[in-house]
Amino acid sequence: MSTQNYKNHGRFVLMFHGVLFWMIVLTLVGSLVNLYHSIGNHDRLYSAALIVVLDVCLLFLFFFCRVFALKAQDRAIRAEENFRHYLLTGKPLDSRLTIRQIIALRFAPDDEFVPLAKRAAEEGTAPDEIKKAVKNWRADEYRV
Repeated sequence: MSTQNYKNHGRFVLMFHGVLFWMIVLTLVGSLVNLYHSIGNHDRLYSAALIVVLDVCLLFLFFFCRVFALKAQDRAIRAEENFRHYLLTGKPLDSRLTIRQIIALRFAPDDEFVPLAKRAAEEGTAPDEIKKAVKNWRADEYRV
């Protein structure tokens, strides 16, 4: 595996983001076509509508299983980075920092972390700019 850096730190899981997502979308399209063709046939209408509802539920489930996992991980990262800042400075992170900024700061090594955190709080630096400002990337291989 190559060393993690700004250009390759995003996580793309082919079977989840590519295959599963498109399978759900194509199934939804197929179920909508089936519902359309079932409109005149009352024997098929209920089951066709039920399949559409189930496909929409599956799409919501796909979305929420990702969002909920990331939200939980964001809370853990915030706690970890706040603790790291406290160990390095004796003070908690600046309350002006947003969760996105804190998440971006996790890639900074200890010697770059405190100055970047201070700059981000004072200037309102965008998370992407924080990541670009990191000179010696600290990999996070455990991100969901």
